[in-house]
Amino acid sequence: MGKTTLIGPFAQILPMTNLNVNGPISDNDLQLIEDGGILINDGFIEDIGPFSDLKSRAGKEVSELYLDGKHVCLPGFIDAHTHICFGGSRARDYAMRNSGKSYLEIAHEGGGIWDTVSKTREASEDELVKGVVKRAKRHLKNGVTTIEVKSGYGLSVDEELKMLRAIRKADTITAQDLIATCLAAHICPKDFKGSAQEYLEKIVEELLPKIKEQNLCGRIDIFVEESAFTVAEAESYLSRAKDMGFDLTVHADQFNPGGSALAVKLGAISADHLEASTDKEIKLLAGSTVIATALPGASLGLGCDFTPARKILDAGGALAIASDHNPGSGPMGDLLTQAAILGAFEKLSNAEVLAGITLRAAAALNLGDRGALKIGSHADLAVFHTANYNEILYNQGNLKPCMVWKNGQLVYDKHKK
Repeated sequence: MGKTTLIGPFAQILPMTNLNVNGPISDNDLQLIEDGGILINDGFIEDIGPFSDLKSRAGKEVSELYLDGKHVCLPGFIDAHTHICFGGSRARDYAMRNSGKSYLEIAHEGGGIWDTVSKTREASEDELVKGVVKRAKRHLKNGVTTIEVKSGYGLSVDEELKMLRAIRKADTITAQDLIATCLAAHICPKDFKGSAQEYLEKIVEELLPKIKEQNLCGRIDIFVEESAFTVAEAESYLSRAKDMGFDLTVHADQFNPGGSALAVKLGAISADHLEASTDKEIKLLAGSTVIATALPGASLGLGCDFTPARKILDAGGALAIASDHNPGSGPMGDLLTQAAILGAFEKLSNAEVLAGITLRAAAALNLGDRGALKIGSHADLAVFHTANYNEILYNQGNLKPCMVWKNGQLVYDKHKK
């Protein structure tokens, strides 16, 4: 047995338990623990409940971390879709896009995704590690304790392996857990001499076996879009990856529908983006086990419509919310701010927004050991200096966590430098 610590009292604890993964959630469905405490042992939650009860039952061997003032505690946030492993910057792209330049015009002038691919290829593995760690630290201050991180800016066997190794090394340095995903099927690279189908064949034959051998990740993603890969190309690729034992996720319906139906057909864990999803796609998603992941950061970065989150929930779908932190369309990377803005535009309850970055985000990564504060789960906590949880989203990201715990360790304290 490890060291046992009692943390509290909290004015409110939102454990996010006893909530459905699918469908709408009312704020009245949230179970609040007032004047609560959390008992942590060896990185996991041993008990949770009224602070006075836990204190009276705790033995002398239990250390106590007493909190002065009013605090609200939630599960550590989970960002289920990011691209924080990259080289370079696309600030010039952003300025050009806001000045009215099209994607093709920006690409023609040396910008676009290929600019990031070039800069990422130029970066050393150590430079990529430093970049991931730097961005992860910023996420930590926003309460994010688990981050999905995609490759996809290498677009060759060696460069994709370099990215995935960098993500794995960064995972040993960051306070958070980094969940790697292979997005070698981001676009067909400009310098590949062959068709998109031939490129995917090369990835299946040469890259995916090495990822398995080196245990670099267990998840595969693909961008299904007119500018990337067709539904038919993606189906063949994902089917073979699934047969190799990889979990599937899909960049789906960002500009045109089609990817979400494929995600449902193949039993993907999540379908992400969905800004272009129509009632047809929403019905398909709602009738499946696929988690719909909204990416408001991309909508803000591109100035386009948000994912139809309200319709997805009302149809009975499961909605996660992620930042899509990337150098091109999603440079902000502030999950809490983006989730609050999505909630305002899509008329989501506070419970639905908070579930989208905790419980349901965990489901989008197939992680059952976090996203809710319950006995046996990881002691990942995001703590805010306020007496009422409604203040968190009301401030639209301006109220940041004052403390963050990861696996029972205090990894961020706003008052300590």
